[in-house]
Amino acid sequence: MAVFHLPYGDGKIEFTLEDQRIAGLLVSQIHDLKPKGDEREMVRYALEHPLGASRLSELAKGKKQIAIISSDHTRPVPSRIIMPQLLKEIRRGNPAAEITIVIATGCHRRTTEQEIQEKYGSEIAERETFLIHDCKTDDLVHLGKLPSGGSLLVNGIVGRCDLLVAEGFIEPHLSAGFSGGRKSVLPGIASYKSVMSFHSGSILSSPCARTGILKHNPVHEDSLWAAKAAKLAFICNVVLNENKEIVCAVAGGFEEAHAAGCDFLQEHCIVDAVPAEIVVTTNGGYPLDQDLYQAVKGMTAAEATVKPGGVIIMLAQSRCGHGSQAFYNMFLEENNPARLLDAILATPPEQTKIDQWEAQILARILARTPVIYVSRLPDTMVRVFGMIPARSLEEAMAKAENLLQNPKAKVTVIPNGIAVIVKQL
Repeated sequence: MAVFHLPYGDGKIEFTLEDQRIAGLLVSQIHDLKPKGDEREMVRYALEHPLGASRLSELAKGKKQIAIISSDHTRPVPSRIIMPQLLKEIRRGNPAAEITIVIATGCHRRTTEQEIQEKYGSEIAERETFLIHDCKTDDLVHLGKLPSGGSLLVNGIVGRCDLLVAEGFIEPHLSAGFSGGRKSVLPGIASYKSVMSFHSGSILSSPCARTGILKHNPVHEDSLWAAKAAKLAFICNVVLNENKEIVCAVAGGFEEAHAAGCDFLQEHCIVDAVPAEIVVTTNGGYPLDQDLYQAVKGMTAAEATVKPGGVIIMLAQSRCGHGSQAFYNMFLEENNPARLLDAILATPPEQTKIDQWEAQILARILARTPVIYVSRLPDTMVRVFGMIPARSLEEAMAKAENLLQNPKAKVTVIPNGIAVIVKQL
């Protein structure tokens, strides 16, 4: 018998399975890594040895208006470590520079004053100039048309600055391949209409708009074009382990530094698909499994390795409910995944609705394979999304075996669906 401990909420669920039923175990190495020394020193070294660009202190010379794009409260970027060093490096070359920290909310809610204090520390929060991006503001600068056809409008401070810098973190991303780098601009500080167009059904329908893929990925290509158009000159990005510790820091030109961070992740996160009739996956526990909306990310790993006609079992406690109301409403109005997917794909890019993209990915998965959802959610709510509810992993396994009419079906286990990049054979 094999025993697995699968993250669920604040704890773990024990899963016992006969050895002969195990098809494979897909595990990322990234969360086993530890920082190579002091985390601040790792960031400092990256800033002092930039890739594809001069040091930030050199780039800052002679510049008057400098903007630093910073991720918002929804991203675990260790700004308390990165931001002080970015500011120091800029002022090392230009003590008189006027610096604005632009919080990249995308289409999220505004970051609160308390969240700013917690994220940056009181000294920076009280001393520096902050601007919280508003995607519906009138102060936008038009930078042209994206490769996908939509117009790119960005925050006015960003569009008019003399030097644009960004901090962020890199992780596998379900449609952009990887987060970080160019995504600070689009969707980070872009207009509402630009973000909606960027998330259109036609872009996400590409088979290259998947986790770990950058080549020919239209989501990546749009973001890349946007970062170039905005003249993003320098980034500092990090890779984090399960404890949100920095295990890799990169800095320099946004293409070169981001590529180095992605290479690091690929080295530690790529696993070969092991097709099986049943795939058990999770969203890595709380806070990532706090709602159903977020749990779609973990399902994509299972999607890449489940056999045709197989079943996915998703463990996500979902203590905060289903997440986005718009996401819920789409399934409430049409919970037949195939029909919903067709409707989304027929929606013109300029008419893209908020959170349509997450609905599209879930509908794509469900149109191919049943998903049994283990959570705290009411059964009726799970069924609205076209999934099969279960209260325990044991119940989910029994339902999967019944659907397959095979009590000995092979199982692939993915303890953390967000942390792996599943390479299809």
